[in-house]
Amino acid sequence: MKKILIIGAGAMGAAFSIPCLDNKNNVTLCEPYNNQLVKKLIENKNFHPALKIRLPKKLNIKKFTSEILSQKWDLVTIAVGSMGIEWVRKNIKQLKYNTNILILTKGLKFDKNTKKIITMSEVLNQGNKKLNISVLKGPCLAGELVRKIKSSTVIANKNIKIAKSIGKLISTKYYKTEYSTDVRGVEICSAIKNIYSMLIGAGEGANTASTIFNKSISEMVYLTKFFKGREETVYGLAGIGDLYVSAVGGRNSKMGYFLGKGFTFKNAKKKFMLNDTIEGAELAFEIGHYILKKIDNKKIPLMVDLLKAILNNAKLNIRW
Repeated sequence: MKKILIIGAGAMGAAFSIPCLDNKNNVTLCEPYNNQLVKKLIENKNFHPALKIRLPKKLNIKKFTSEILSQKWDLVTIAVGSMGIEWVRKNIKQLKYNTNILILTKGLKFDKNTKKIITMSEVLNQGNKKLNISVLKGPCLAGELVRKIKSSTVIANKNIKIAKSIGKLISTKYYKTEYSTDVRGVEICSAIKNIYSMLIGAGEGANTASTIFNKSISEMVYLTKFFKGREETVYGLAGIGDLYVSAVGGRNSKMGYFLGKGFTFKNAKKKFMLNDTIEGAELAFEIGHYILKKIDNKKIPLMVDLLKAILNNAKLNIRW
């Protein structure tokens, strides 16, 4: 039995605990921000309000404290939102033992010091001793995983043996893991697909959406290679696989639908999705100015159209 810590008790962090528990691991789920969520989970006997399901009794649920990181863990999993990765970076220094770290968080950051776009794993390594970081990405909806609907993801680490050792801890009959050494490519794909899923959602119908889907893949290839990832990664679970899941259902695709109907982002957010986090829009605000300034806009017309609509709060006009 191995000890696994999951930092972030939101939908994905909670769902990820299920395959970990089914592998007979000792799993602790902790939440650093939302004290009310922890209180509700404990008072309601592990019933998760977002997932609408009761989590197993054997799952340990706690509020995050610095003492937790002083314990010895076989795997520490990061499942906070991209906005919380800086908090994790500062607190992960408290780890007293060298352990495997697995990042579920998807996103990219514009680093003001280097003036470059960096990944979540690169953010976590800033200012820290060299951490043993792997990333897990792919087409996995939390609501389906928690109900044990068959899902697949990819674990990336430059040392493939480490990725496979983590896979053994979490893989089940319903939760399959593939492996890659293209850490940067996997992280790039899993982030930018949120923007392209908004564009696909904006399509007037299935005919339009399928064309946008096809063009999106071409742009993802260009961008992934620009950021030093490998082309074949785009055609895997972190690329096309994750893009498909986000396009057929999800908050990004839903926002794209409203943009396609002529609403500006701010109006659509306020009127239809006030309390929803739109990852694609957050990413646009984070890296949009860099993309528009540093990358040949003629190579990525779809991305440019979406970025200009979000950043300028203008109506989306997709060029053909």
